[in-house]
Amino acid sequence: MSNQKLFNVAVVGATGAVGEQIIRLLQERNFPINELKLLSSARSAGSKLTFKGKEIVVQEAGPDSFEGVDIALFSAGGDVSRALVPEAVKRGTICIDNTSAFRMDPETPLVVPEVNIDKINENKGVIANPNCSTIQMVQTLKPLYDRYGISRIIVSTYQAVSGAGARAIDEMLRQSGEVLAGRTAQPQILPVSSLPVKHQIAFNAIPQIDKFVDNGFTYEEMKMINETKKILGDESLEVTATCVRIPVVYGHSESVYVELKQDFEVEEVKRLLSEAPGLVLVDNPAEQQYPLATEAAGKLDTFVGRVRRDLSNPRALNLWIVSDNLLKGAAWNAVQIAEYIAIEQQ
Repeated sequence: MSNQKLFNVAVVGATGAVGEQIIRLLQERNFPINELKLLSSARSAGSKLTFKGKEIVVQEAGPDSFEGVDIALFSAGGDVSRALVPEAVKRGTICIDNTSAFRMDPETPLVVPEVNIDKINENKGVIANPNCSTIQMVQTLKPLYDRYGISRIIVSTYQAVSGAGARAIDEMLRQSGEVLAGRTAQPQILPVSSLPVKHQIAFNAIPQIDKFVDNGFTYEEMKMINETKKILGDESLEVTATCVRIPVVYGHSESVYVELKQDFEVEEVKRLLSEAPGLVLVDNPAEQQYPLATEAAGKLDTFVGRVRRDLSNPRALNLWIVSDNLLKGAAWNAVQIAEYIAIEQQ
């Protein structure tokens, strides 16, 4: 991205897991930056991070932090975004928000670049990054939606603990040691740190991510349901989800059942998936080759495999989708949006 206009960029939540990945990607992608501001809560302010060999002091985020900032990437929690995004927009900043604060706002585009890049131009100062588990699913289903149409999606997720933050990773590793040493695991964070009941994550699967709503689903499940319809622009889609936390550090895995509106050939489906941007087809059962969280970790692509026609419904497919939840599921999707904005403003 050389010979381009340079941008003043802010990263809000710079010391968090996603913020660190955003900073790394901005550096590796050589994003055209004039000045980089690293912002955080008061607790982390004063710490120092390195960008392109230069030490930058992390500042406490406040309304005035966005004076002169062209693009701000937010990943510091919904409350921070609700408080500061409007202040940034007032000051002329385009905000890419990685929280749930604005995703379902009708005025805010909800964008996966490989799916609906055109929506970026409809922004009124805010572009929302979808939920991590939604991103990899809609990215995979988009070529099938365009070719055949989709009527129904049933997804079960197997989500990494990094989706709940660095403390959840530490808890899983600590509990694993406790169990292997013959001691009782001491849960303190998962499934939801703000709720009173905690469950062991080591050697376990917890069928709860986020709090429950009145219909028996969790907020995480409802995010997948509602965001999928918004991103694909189809309120008639029937979507249901069950989201499960498993003891994996990085990489969300998903089992997806999808009903198509037209007949299909499995080989054509595989070809469409293999040719889609940002997707890698790993599908060779004879050689036991399929997407794995351990192999997706650290990579920008989304991986799909186990592609097969459903046995009970000839117009339905079963898929296995894996992606690094901190990268394509968060930081990389946000940086892709920022790159598009930078290109558009040349």
